[in-house]
Amino acid sequence: MGKTSDLTAVQKTIIDTLHKEGKTQKVIAKEAGCSQSSVSKHINRQAKGQKKCGRKKCTSSRDNRTLQRIVTTNPFKNVGEIHKEWTAAGVSASRTTTRRLMKDMGFRCRIPCVKPLLNMKQRKKRLAWAKDKKDWTDAEWSKVMFSDESKFCISFGNQGPRVWRKSGEAQNPRCMRSSVKFPPSVMVWGAMSSAGVGPLCFLRSRVNAAVYQEVLEHFMLPAADQLYGDADFTFQQDLAPAHSAKTTSTWFKDHGIPVLDWPANSPDLNPIENLWGIVKRRMQYARPNNAEELKTTIRATWALITPEQCHRLIESMPRRITAVIEAKGAPTKY
Repeated sequence: MGKTSDLTAVQKTIIDTLHKEGKTQKVIAKEAGCSQSSVSKHINRQAKGQKKCGRKKCTSSRDNRTLQRIVTTNPFKNVGEIHKEWTAAGVSASRTTTRRLMKDMGFRCRIPCVKPLLNMKQRKKRLAWAKDKKDWTDAEWSKVMFSDESKFCISFGNQGPRVWRKSGEAQNPRCMRSSVKFPPSVMVWGAMSSAGVGPLCFLRSRVNAAVYQEVLEHFMLPAADQLYGDADFTFQQDLAPAHSAKTTSTWFKDHGIPVLDWPANSPDLNPIENLWGIVKRRMQYARPNNAEELKTTIRATWALITPEQCHRLIESMPRRITAVIEAKGAPTKY
């Protein structure tokens, strides 16, 4: 018998008993009627279930609670700063131990999400708006045309494809990527509804009331004809100065277009923000060399947006509103 799985219950009992008595493995094997290797494997297997010996921990449960409180109170501090504050509290531990304990506690170093900082007045207005719209149906939201501007930059950062090269080819032009100090960027205006997206407008200058009204005239109205035909719709826009100007309000009245009331600093409520995110993620591996190529890439990616995607985003409006109500007007994950 050369395998521990072949040992009988009686043999295992004999091995355990004789091992506790301090008998040698050779004697145990002879008494149990098995090979010495089987005895050795059985004893080692039993030993694995025993508590391991090791170095005594240098921190107590109280010290660990202090570390957790420091991290929770100051989540934007780096490991060095946290370690310094922790040791200042009388704890004797290395920086490596600090990092390991933070990891054991579930803390991970991540890029923080960015959300607008809202004051109490803005939160109350958002909450009031959400409560007013909480009973809106999908049919009502499908009549809203959402709009927004977004900035696109030519990216030469760490993201993107890597290069296969041999040793010594680091400076070979074939293996290098171009970079610029101030990468070109473009500002884009777009609109969407549950029926799909409208045409894009690339803004050439700073958007004031006059420029914005030209965008509405030459791009928003065609988008409305494309998405709604002769049906009624409501236009959504944020509270940017050009959008809320008196002349812009007059323009909407003259054209008979109702505008949806909208709370300030509320990108989380606008589904087109998620649409911009989709476009930018799809473009992350594109490498346009100039602004014109960037525009071409944006147009091509925007054209791939399907009505089904837009419809799903519009359908999320009740969930967004519920999230705002539950957060009492605070920014939400959307």
